[in-house]
Formats: sequence, C-alpha cells, structure tokens
Amino acid sequence: MTKKATPKKTKATLHDIATRTIHVGGEPDKETGAIMPPIFQTSTYVQESPGVHKGYEYTRSHNPTRTRLEECLASLEQAKHCCVTASGLSAEMLMMHLLPPGSNIICGDDVYGGTYRLFTTVFNHTHNFRFVDTTDLKKLEKEIKDFKPAMIWLETPTNPLLKITDIQAVSAMAKKAKALVVVDNTFMSPIFQNPLVLGADFVLHSMTKYINGHSDVVGGCIMLNDDHYRKELFRLQNSIGPSQSPFDSWLVLRGVKTLAIRMAAHEKNAMAVAQYLEKHPKVERVVYPGLKSHPQHAIAKKQMLGFGGMITFFLKGDIKKSKKFLSTVKLFALAESLGGVESLIEHPAIMTHASVPKKVRESIGLSDNLIRLSVGIEHVQDLIDDLEQAFKSV
Repeated sequence: MTKKATPKKTKATLHDIATRTIHVGGEPDKETGAIMPPIFQTSTYVQESPGVHKGYEYTRSHNPTRTRLEECLASLEQAKHCCVTASGLSAEMLMMHLLPPGSNIICGDDVYGGTYRLFTTVFNHTHNFRFVDTTDLKKLEKEIKDFKPAMIWLETPTNPLLKITDIQAVSAMAKKAKALVVVDNTFMSPIFQNPLVLGADFVLHSMTKYINGHSDVVGGCIMLNDDHYRKELFRLQNSIGPSQSPFDSWLVLRGVKTLAIRMAAHEKNAMAVAQYLEKHPKVERVVYPGLKSHPQHAIAKKQMLGFGGMITFFLKGDIKKSKKFLSTVKLFALAESLGGVESLIEHPAIMTHASVPKKVRESIGLSDNLIRLSVGIEHVQDLIDDLEQAFKSV
C-alpha cells in the first residue's frame, strides 16, 4: 500500500476528523434534547429591546443552523473561521472583493470553467489576472517576481487535468512576496487535504460537491485563521448577500456526517477504476494522483491523506467517439458537477469548461478526447462493467 501523508493533531483537533464530522456543530438541541439539530427556518429574530438580542438579528447576517455548519467545517479544515455561502462561485466572488481594485492575481492555468469565466469576464474589469502552470515552481517564482501578485489562486488537484501543486512550496514563495494564497480544496475535501496546515491563507470549497455529497445542495465556503480577513468577509457577505439558506445549511450539516466514510469509498473505487483504465487498449492515458504514472505522484503522497475520487482519461479517438462513449454509459450519469455518492461522467470541453476558449483549452491539454469521471460509491465491479460495455460501442 502506498504510504501517504499523516494528519497533524492540535488542541483544536483532539478527536479524529471522522468523529468531528458528526459531533462538531451536531450537538443535541439544548432546548429539547433532540439528537438532530433543528432547522431555524426564519428570516428575523425578536429583540428584547432595540439592539438587545441573542446574537441573531437577521438571517442574511447570521443563522443558528448556518453557525453550526460553519463550526463543523472550520474544525475539519483546522481553521479558526468559516464563512458559508450560497454557492462556490459566490465564495470566489467574496474573495475577489477582499482585494482592492487594480490588484494582480496569479491563477493556475487549469481551473474550473466557472472560475475562469468569473475571472476573465467579471473581475477582469477590476483586477489583473495571469494564468500560470503552478506545478512549475521555477516558472511560478519568476511570475511572482515580475507580476507582484496580491493573491495566488491554486486548485490542487486541478479541474480537470488533476495537476498537483506543492502547496507548502508555493505558500513559502508567496509569504516572501507578501501575497495571499487561496487553495480551492473541492476535489480533496478536508478529509484528504488541509491547505491551511501547509501554509495557505484561505481554503475554499464548493460544498455542492464532496462536502455535501448527495447532489441536492448548491453551496460554498471559505476557511481561514486571520481575524481581520474574517471581519472583512462578514462585512462583504452581509452587504452583498450571498448567504446560504437555513435549509441548505441543514442539509450540508447532515451530509457532512458521512464525509469520512464516503471519501474512503470514493478513493477505493477510483483506484480500482483507474487501474482498470490504465490497462485498457482503447485508453490513451489515465490521470489519477494515486497512480505512480501521475507526474506529481510524489507531491500527492507528501501533502494529501488520500487520492480522491476524480479520474481523467483520454479516449483513443476523436470527438465523435467521445460522444458515442458518453452516450452509451448507463450507471455513470452524464452530468456536470461531481462528488456525489452516484458516479458521474462528463466531457469538459463541451460541458464544465465550455466557457474556456478552445485555444486556451488546447494549450493546456484539455482536448476533445478528454473524459472526466467522478467515481461514486456503488459496487466497483458494476462501474467497471458499465465502462467496459461503453468501450465496446466505440
């Protein structure tokens, strides 16, 4: 078995992370003793007298259900603070608003299509962006010296090419340059990677994916340790309004209870599927951090506690064969998103990354025969059999 990174325990993490997913923020209700926390489905709160209340005034600002979720997620990421938002992109929007106009931002060259769209069509009017291969530390170091960024935005593993960036090394570079480091940790979840421990300033998740895990909620979150930036994030969220609803917060709080066992099942299945694909004659190349063939496999072992449930592979053939393959699978649902208990399959060039210009996609290796799998927790042989019958169709 491959030796992986080992988690570090602090005073804030006295219990194992699997225990914290269930108990932090999930304490029984003090009023009734209910084992499951209630949903505070309210917009406002009664005050004893003007300005005298119990810590809650208006649900856009605060909500007890959302507070419980923030406490849980902060614990999982070994963070002091958590800010929960209505979507992953709204969390990214708040991060951009943290910076003054005219700020320079270095972003990885392979990121979620929605992130690329947000940066190049919305915040390009206020900030300056450079898209760089952050796995190339020498190139990144040169860009930092030349561009003088206020922020470095990392996805690791990236979406969809699953490139791994050395978070610790980049964080050290950034601190010398007085730049903030943001890590989108969506693909790994707090179970398999804790960027704050490795030196990052902010960790961001699309909770829509693994954290919730059941494909029935859209949400985002930001974790951090800095008190000043936490106050700024609250001010921005309260002013702009992208707060998650009480019901969605409750659903995520429910979903996160099984995060540890789900991630273990995702990884176990993904490794078996990746090994199957790597031997298949109709597959050109497989990209999975857990395979020794992955270019940054050594870095993955160093900074990750597991390899996740995402696989990218390149089908031998053109766009027609890719479409045929994608239309033939049965258990793998052809759909955008990822991280649910059910297996999903998609074509990034047509679906999740369609907003990235074709020339840009091709320049980073996002070709028309690239297929992305989000491996679920079904019986793995059923998943392999489904892929096999789809391969026969092409």
